[in-house]
Amino acid sequence: MKLKELMQAIPVYTGEASAAIEVNQIAQDSRKVQPGTLFICIDGEIVDGHQFADRAVQLGAVAIIAEKQLDVSVPVLYVRDSKRAMAMLADYFYGSPTQALKLVGITGTNGKTTVSHLVEQIVRENGEQTGLIGTMYRKIGDEILETKNTTPDSLTLQETFRDMLLSGVSTAVMEVSSHALVQGRVYGSDYDVAVFMNLSQDHLDYHHTMEEYAYAKSLLFAQLGNSYNLSNPKIAVLNADDKESVRMQTATAAHIITFGIKEPADFSAFNIQITSHGSTFDLKTPVGDFSLKIKMIGNFSVYNVLAAIATSFALRIPVINAIATVESIPGVKGRFELVNAGQDFPVIVDYSHTPDSLLNVLQTIDEFAEKRVFVVVGCGGDRDKGKRPQMAKIAVDYATNPIFTSDNPRSEDPHAIIEDMIQGIPGSDSYVVHENRRDAIRYAVNMAEAGDVILIAGKGHEDYQVIGDEVIDFDDRVEARIAIEKKLGLA
Repeated sequence: MKLKELMQAIPVYTGEASAAIEVNQIAQDSRKVQPGTLFICIDGEIVDGHQFADRAVQLGAVAIIAEKQLDVSVPVLYVRDSKRAMAMLADYFYGSPTQALKLVGITGTNGKTTVSHLVEQIVRENGEQTGLIGTMYRKIGDEILETKNTTPDSLTLQETFRDMLLSGVSTAVMEVSSHALVQGRVYGSDYDVAVFMNLSQDHLDYHHTMEEYAYAKSLLFAQLGNSYNLSNPKIAVLNADDKESVRMQTATAAHIITFGIKEPADFSAFNIQITSHGSTFDLKTPVGDFSLKIKMIGNFSVYNVLAAIATSFALRIPVINAIATVESIPGVKGRFELVNAGQDFPVIVDYSHTPDSLLNVLQTIDEFAEKRVFVVVGCGGDRDKGKRPQMAKIAVDYATNPIFTSDNPRSEDPHAIIEDMIQGIPGSDSYVVHENRRDAIRYAVNMAEAGDVILIAGKGHEDYQVIGDEVIDFDDRVEARIAIEKKLGLA
């Protein structure tokens, strides 16, 4: 694409966009620059891309988008906001792919990954080719691609959507983080359905207050547009039991579909029964009532299933088809995942890394635990410190045997993080500390007996620990299995 044509996507800029320059790709990372690249300088939180402009030119950049003055040998086009410009350029360069896709965005503190996987599977079993973008990976059909963030930057995102279209994908489902919404990573993404799960404390190291955090989430619903189209309606799917749904509803002009357990909703569950093997409930919908038996455990799983069925309804998939799919799915990797190596007590690995998610999981375990409940839990370094004492208090209040440990300490001292946690339980002596996470898991397994339950919380699907600048292989599920096999004399 000629540079002059590409720059039509930007209404205001300074500099000369030559019609003779051919742009073969766009990059914001100088390491990805090849001959024919338009390099975009992003002044980020850690690195300022303007510092790499010379390097980009050396590698073959034919033009540069920048906010700050540069002295380089290729044309520089200056814009007020290079992140916003990157989204506009990416959308145009890759052919506005989301205008041809059905796009579902799911936001909220907890449940995004599970609901995105449920919806993707429902749509797939309804005969469509699907794409998925989220915390665990990007997925195009059956192809799995790595991802660095829950929601990629706008350039990677639009390129992924383009690749989805080329692979025959008709519906894409994605997790949308609050960081991505504030930073404009999803600018240019034309959502058809936006889903709000819930809001509880997380990421306050970035958003500072719950008010700012809630506002960030509402941006997804504001981006659903302001027009009505009978053949392609925009729909917001909201959790009727979360008070912040009022904010999301106010932020959007879209049609509203609700789900819930406590408050009146379009899709509501009642007569809920939770066991250690699954959950059953009756479901009220706009098209009739149904009885469900799912393999996932807990009220939070019921909420996830409600959200997935309501979202599928918004996509015009028959409710009975959605039910058949959710009843067949055992769950999502790292979300209330059972590790079974022949032991006589359940070991559960879960991604619960916020106070609300830890509380939900422990309350669910309390419904079927026969004896003691062990919880291995820590808090991440360089993240919201305010939730550390809350996590410890929930662990002490809802587990008989809390074990405090490390969970991606990053640049912080693991011992100092645990000390922050202990501030939430003054005078308590019901916990033990094993700073080494492997030791903590082995301690729990060795202590547990028949009828006890072990919850290993915080990392879920993650297969690493971040300690200082090192990323070390570490998978809670693998470590639990090894510990169990050693206890049983199988290893």
